[in-house]
Amino acid sequence: MRFLIVVPTYNEIENIASLIGEVFAVVPSTVEMLIVDDGSPDGTGKRVDELKKSNPRLHVLHREKKMGLGTAYVNGFKWGLNAKAQDGQPFDALIEMDADFSHHPRYLAEMLKRLETHDVAIGSRYVPGGGTVNWGLGRRILSRGGSLYSRLILGAGIRDFTGGFNGWRREVLQNVSLETLRSDGYSFQIELKYRAFRKKYRMTEFPIVFEDRKVGKSKMNRRIVFEALGRVWQFRMNATK
Repeated sequence: MRFLIVVPTYNEIENIASLIGEVFAVVPSTVEMLIVDDGSPDGTGKRVDELKKSNPRLHVLHREKKMGLGTAYVNGFKWGLNAKAQDGQPFDALIEMDADFSHHPRYLAEMLKRLETHDVAIGSRYVPGGGTVNWGLGRRILSRGGSLYSRLILGAGIRDFTGGFNGWRREVLQNVSLETLRSDGYSFQIELKYRAFRKKYRMTEFPIVFEDRKVGKSKMNRRIVFEALGRVWQFRMNATK
C-alpha cells in the first residue's frame, strides 16, 4: 500500500525539521508526507520548501493564512486523493497527525499495519494501553468526557472520538463528502469519524500515549472543546434527515 501522511502546520518551525526526519526514519519507502502550512509567520513553510529539495517523498501545500485545522485537513486530503505516489500510482491511504510530536512517529508502524486490514485506524488514548502525559486534571476531564459524550449521543462505540492521529483508506475519504464538512478542530475529528461509522466502514483503535508538546504553544483551549461538543447534536440530527 501507498501512504500519505498529512500534517497541518502553523508556526511549527521549532518542531518541523525534527518531525520530518523522525517520520522518514521509521517508515518504509511507500510512505510520503504532505505538510499543509497556513502561511506561518515563523517560516515553517519556507523551511519545508528547503527540506523537500533533497527529499522527493516530502511535499508542501501553502495556504495564504491561518484558516483552521478542519479546512487544512480537507485541503490536504483532496490533494492526496488527486496526487500520485512516487511510483505513479494513487495513494491507498491517508494519515493525519500533529506536527508537535504529540503523536509520536513510533506509532506509525502500527498505523500502517492496521490500515492493511481496516478502512479506518484510530490511534486512541482511551483504549487499554493508551493514555496522556503532562496533562492537567481539567484537560483530562475535558478530553475524556468529550469522547464519552460524543459516544453516547452518537451511538458509536469509538473510544477516542476527538483524537487527531487517524488513518483513512482512500475510498473512505472519497465517500464521506469532504466538501460538505463544516467543522474545525475537535469537532472535525468527531464529524469525520461519525460519517465513517454511519457508512459502516471497518474501524479499529490501537493504543497510543499522547504527550503534550514540549516546544511551542498548544492551540487547544476550552472554547474549542465546548464548541465541538455543541456540534455533536447537530451531527446526529443531520444524520437522521
